[in-house]
Amino acid sequence: MRILNVAYPFAPVHESTAGGAEQIGRLLDRALIEHGDESIVIACDGSEVADELVPMPAPPAEIDDAWRARVWQLCRDAIARAGADLVHYHGVDFPSYYVERPSLATLHLPRDHYPPRLPIRCVTPSDIHNGIEIDTYTFRDHKDDFVLTLGRICPEKGFHVALDAARAAGVPMILAGEVMPYRAHREYFDREIVPRLDAQRQFIGPIGGARKRDLLSRARCVVIASTIAETSSLVAMESLASGTPVVASRAGALPRIVEDGVTGFIVDGDFADAIRHADEISPRACRIAAETRFDARRMTREYLDLYVILRRADAEGTVRK
Repeated sequence: MRILNVAYPFAPVHESTAGGAEQIGRLLDRALIEHGDESIVIACDGSEVADELVPMPAPPAEIDDAWRARVWQLCRDAIARAGADLVHYHGVDFPSYYVERPSLATLHLPRDHYPPRLPIRCVTPSDIHNGIEIDTYTFRDHKDDFVLTLGRICPEKGFHVALDAARAAGVPMILAGEVMPYRAHREYFDREIVPRLDAQRQFIGPIGGARKRDLLSRARCVVIASTIAETSSLVAMESLASGTPVVASRAGALPRIVEDGVTGFIVDGDFADAIRHADEISPRACRIAAETRFDARRMTREYLDLYVILRRADAEGTVRK
């Protein structure tokens, strides 16, 4: 098969990218090559892919409507030229650059973030459950006394709530993540994050690789204070694979990933109290849950099988949305 994965075009695809959509696309790109198929990826310049990259321009200091329109047109042109058997869209904005081809879209964000009617077959992380490369995360039984929270820095992730909770719990916190070049994201960072930083609550920017794995394995817990209905959470899975409990809001899929009282705590309000009790959670139970439930190999097998089904259906003229 020759599969074209189209990433969200304003964020690069590499190990340090915070976005779950980018990480899933990266895993699928590698799985296709390992399976003996052809993989093409349309993604922001600076992305790291296993085979062929069709780069979109790196974003400017601020992404505005004119820039979006330009990049969307470049995406449409690239998709039209690609000659793929199947196009797999990952970006929340994919209807703006959809090209009529045999296609699939994964809705990585809540359904209400997309138009009411979508032109192609769509799946969600509840249809094909996300996974991570478990063996790349180091299990550590003994934890240091700090809390970690990480992800793309935007209002719906609730990082200001996590910072306040760590202060109330009397525990140091590290916030890691990228501030994207959107005005709303930068205003949120300046207004809600910067005033909460001090010697005990530090922002360290985006992280990946060995540094990310080290912090995940050493943290007392990872806090996920999302305010939107998360469709999945790779951060939670990565934390559990490291033997680190997760303190998470009752938002979307989070209660299905974190078993309350076993691999962390699901919080309705008092994050600080859950942080104080995080050391009651067994690191070994967290690791076992990750190994049992969140292996990326299962996820990529399911996607590859779906690609075959959709390709066959297209050849028979029976593709259904």
